[in-house]
Amino acid sequence: MSDSLFVRYLSHVRDALRRIVPDLPEEVTARVELTPTRDPAHGDMATNAALLAAKPARRRPAEIAADLAAALVEVPGIARAEPAGPGFVNLTLDASVLRAVAGEVLRAGESYGDATLGQGVRVNVEYVSANPTGPMHVGHCRGAVVGDALANLLAKAGYAVTKEYYINDAGAQVAALAWAAYWRYLEAIGTTMDRETFAELVPGGIQYGGDYLIPVGEALAERHGTGLAGADGQPAAPELWMDTVKPFVVAAMMAMIREDLDALGVRHDVFTSEAKILADGVTDRAIARLDAQGLLYEGVLEPPKGKLPDDWEARPQTLFRSTAFGDDVDRPLRKSDGSNTYFANDIGYHDDKIRRGADLLIDVWGADHGGYVTRMKAAVQALNAGAGATGFDVLLCQIVRIVRDGQPVRMSKRAGTFVTLRDLIDEVGRDAVRFTMLTRKADAQMEFDLDQVVAQTRDNPVFYVQYAHARCRSVLRAAQEMLGEAAIAPAALAEAALDGIGSDAELALLRRLAQWPRTVEGAAQAHEPHRIAFYLGELAGDFHTLWNRGRDDATLRFLQEDDLPATRAKLALVEATATTIRSGLAVLGVQPVEEMR
Repeated sequence: MSDSLFVRYLSHVRDALRRIVPDLPEEVTARVELTPTRDPAHGDMATNAALLAAKPARRRPAEIAADLAAALVEVPGIARAEPAGPGFVNLTLDASVLRAVAGEVLRAGESYGDATLGQGVRVNVEYVSANPTGPMHVGHCRGAVVGDALANLLAKAGYAVTKEYYINDAGAQVAALAWAAYWRYLEAIGTTMDRETFAELVPGGIQYGGDYLIPVGEALAERHGTGLAGADGQPAAPELWMDTVKPFVVAAMMAMIREDLDALGVRHDVFTSEAKILADGVTDRAIARLDAQGLLYEGVLEPPKGKLPDDWEARPQTLFRSTAFGDDVDRPLRKSDGSNTYFANDIGYHDDKIRRGADLLIDVWGADHGGYVTRMKAAVQALNAGAGATGFDVLLCQIVRIVRDGQPVRMSKRAGTFVTLRDLIDEVGRDAVRFTMLTRKADAQMEFDLDQVVAQTRDNPVFYVQYAHARCRSVLRAAQEMLGEAAIAPAALAEAALDGIGSDAELALLRRLAQWPRTVEGAAQAHEPHRIAFYLGELAGDFHTLWNRGRDDATLRFLQEDDLPATRAKLALVEATATTIRSGLAVLGVQPVEEMR
């Protein structure tokens, strides 16, 4: 845990509770919380300690709350402790305690909020993992941003994080991609065959018709000439070109995907190939271990209700006893022809991650994979036998609807069937894309309004937060001209006497700054990076409120020419605010701005 204001006073609350209820089980004490009050009129913090202790202590919550308040008011730094409601205790801190937060921020710099919560636990966050069949599209964007921000958040909270991308380079989709690339190759060498005739030769027809494959076909033609074609530029038999074209087009698509991700500011540590997992026998070994545990059998599944999935057959298959781990039906691993299902390959991949030493696996998936979660959790639980207790969590990201003037945007001609991620970044910028994607919880549907995210209004969350940082930097530039660079350095401001700040608006800003370490830990524990965006919006709002009040009340202005100590105190608050905003934006992968243009 971080050494934050809330952690320190929570320790006092728990110590006082132990004295008041000496026989209280420690597991009850461990559940005691200290949270910010919703209304500053009720104090700075509130605790549920009396409510939790009442039943095991066989006392009324109000009685324990009264005793707890009497004990806590004696703690240095607590100005008032008052029972409230059915058993809460509200705490009001001395203003000097809140003022000291500014110094803590300035001494820590952007590492303010860093925590030891994770204790070096090894977390593998796998996200995006789009099929390498074309450019990144908007449907991939939300998962990319959520996964990347979550990985950053966990690292800030003290976890050892690996960012991973799983390349689905095996199976029918990649074969279909190779056929589509081969057609572009034939076009590049001047085949006389028309597209419709070629499509009749392709299993399932040409499935990927976007212009993005034209350069791939041209590159194949440049490298191989007519060597992959038959006479007169006619198609050759697939066995003569498939093993050449398939890896070539997958590599080209992955290069395109990496460029798109780089434009979004997303960089993975590890790229794992499904084809390599299969070739190395990882999947076979994982399935063999499940079999050795008695978890596999030959059987016939009942037909599911509704649309039949691709892996269902009304014939004997190798089934995994996923119902033994909470699933509603057992799941097929191998089809009647002996080939693997997608689920079998995913079992091999997750076993690989477990064997690489991850303590916790986190997958970020699209909401359309929601029905897959239970079976994958069952598989990971089974794979854990003899391999330690690797945790597993799945974040589902709902779809994003891109609109302008309230209407869906037109599709991308280059991609053929969808809005590309690059289209979106080029339209509004990387920072707007990343921040906006985190303004809703991942499993909530969202509408990405192109007009709103470029508007310079408080309704645009990324503008509102970046404007707060730009205002801070504007004040500090003016202060540098007034006082000199050395006087406004964070180290110098950290030592400033802070008696010059104490208005309601200034104390509200300090309270918000004090909540940052707690916000980091809570968001990391819940795997909810959107909480960081929410916090930054609230912090920006507190700063803008203070700025606006300074227009009417000269004593609230940051630069007081006739009162240097007050100026230094206010500048410490401004620098602490800017530092905390940068700390939060770093988690989101958004750049702070020095000035708004």
